[in-house]
Amino acid sequence: QVQMVESGGDLVQAGASLRLSCAASETFFKLKTVGWYRQAPGHERELVAAVASGGDTYYATSVKGRFTISRDNSEDTLYLQMNSLKPEDSAMYYCAAVPLSDYPYWGQGTQVTVSS
Repeated sequence: QVQMVESGGDLVQAGASLRLSCAASETFFKLKTVGWYRQAPGHERELVAAVASGGDTYYATSVKGRFTISRDNSEDTLYLQMNSLKPEDSAMYYCAAVPLSDYPYWGQGTQVTVSS
């Protein structure tokens, strides 16, 4: 059963922090690499951060040093700690497989809006 449920998005001011959570099925967390994607209106969906089962991480240049991805396989939960948020971080955020072809499903997403 496909199930990824993202939460934690909110409307915040620039400079604030948010922590996103993705509660997912055991199948999802058996994947080698999972990550957070985001899509802003008029833009393509982009990979923001990824974490492998061994702990290796990847960050997009635009978020490096501000965002931290982590996974708790025992709780089947993926997190994204976002600090020093900028208006350009405003987007719908999704958790999904990396690459997507490993498990081609999306959750409903969680909206992050950062005001200047």
